[in-house]
Amino acid sequence: MRIDVFTIFPDMVAGFASQALLGRAQAAGTLEVRVHDPRDHATGVHRAVDDAPFGGGAGMVLTPEPLFASVEAADPPRPLLYLSPAGRRFDQTVARELAALDGFSLLCGRYEGVDERVREHLVDGELSLGDLVLGGGEVAAMAVLEAVGRLVPGVMGNEASAEDESFGDGLLEYPHYTRPATFRGWDVPEVLRSGDHARIARWRRAQALARTARLRPDLLTARGGLGPEDRALLAEFDL
Repeated sequence: MRIDVFTIFPDMVAGFASQALLGRAQAAGTLEVRVHDPRDHATGVHRAVDDAPFGGGAGMVLTPEPLFASVEAADPPRPLLYLSPAGRRFDQTVARELAALDGFSLLCGRYEGVDERVREHLVDGELSLGDLVLGGGEVAAMAVLEAVGRLVPGVMGNEASAEDESFGDGLLEYPHYTRPATFRGWDVPEVLRSGDHARIARWRRAQALARTARLRPDLLTARGGLGPEDRALLAEFDL
């Protein structure tokens, strides 16, 4: 998969993408992240990419010329998605949709955003990290890279890891334990040490249901609530 990112802070995104799982995936040739700086296509001595908004107001706006020129020179994979608070909410469902593509691109805004003609005539859609305001789209871009990159086949060493985690089935993930079996008087649940894999699977499912009901009941509502099998599973483990 190829992912192109357009940002006036290319080192920020390139450095992130070179580390850990994403870095290993790029080294292996499974994933390619290309970062482009619109300043390379800016004119003038100062290579300015922003200007004051027409009509007045606080802040600066990214101008259309270097953004259009940067995208046209790179000929990036589509869709090209602008990261903004007005976009579609990015979640695990969207991450899976993007991971199923051969590639896509991200445009990072800054300051007060981009000239409206960029939104109307250059990008194919918009993505939002949530109802919060950031200094720019770089943090959101890194979140998208991380969430999508790990779903690309061959990126993770254990492909099952991407399926068996939070939001994989519309639920939060079950609790995890590792050695030692007893720590400061707190024991690992007996079922996890039993060797009974079928019971362990039922316990994990029950724990995921209970945790979701306690912390994110909205996720259960979106799934249509608890079904008879879910309730029976919770009762089996007194949850």
